[in-house]
This record gives sequence, structure tokens and C-alpha cells, in this order.
Amino acid sequence: MSAALATGIVAAHFVGPWGFGWWFLLIPLFWIALIAVLFAVFGRRWRRTAAAGGYGPYGRTPVRQAETTLAERFAQGDIDETEYRARLEVLRANAPQ
Repeated sequence: MSAALATGIVAAHFVGPWGFGWWFLLIPLFWIALIAVLFAVFGRRWRRTAAAGGYGPYGRTPVRQAETTLAERFAQGDIDETEYRARLEVLRANAPQ
């Protein structure tokens, strides 16, 4: 009898008479906040890296697209090397900085 009474008193002391209480919600909120922070930090880093590599909406600028098109035309043999270099120089000279 006394062991059951002691167990009940200890359980009521740690858990409380009404269950776990409002602090029990802090555990899921902590993990949600942690995942959101990690996503914000690493997601931003990934987007910045992808844009620098030419992927995404901010990675393909008109100048880069023009240089890519010019390089493809040179690779296909549509233009020769002197024309390629001349047009590339014009593109880079007129590029906004």
C-alpha cells in the first residue's frame, strides 16, 4: 500500500494532477523552429550557390545567355573564331556592371 501511494505521489509531483501541462507543447515547437532555421540557413546557401552556377531565376542573366548562345554557334561551326571573339568582346563591353 505504501509503495503504491509513494508511486502515486511521485507521479503526481512530476506530471501534475492534470497531465503533462502546457510545457509539453514546447517540444514539438522546438523541433519545428529548429527545422525552419536549418532550412532558412542551408536553403539560402543552396539558392545562392545555384544562382552563381547559372541555375534558377537569378542565375541566367541576358549577358550569360547571349554568351552561351554565341558559344553554341561557335561549337556548331556557324561562325569562325575571329567572329566569335569579336562578338564576345562586344557582348562583354556592353554588359551592365
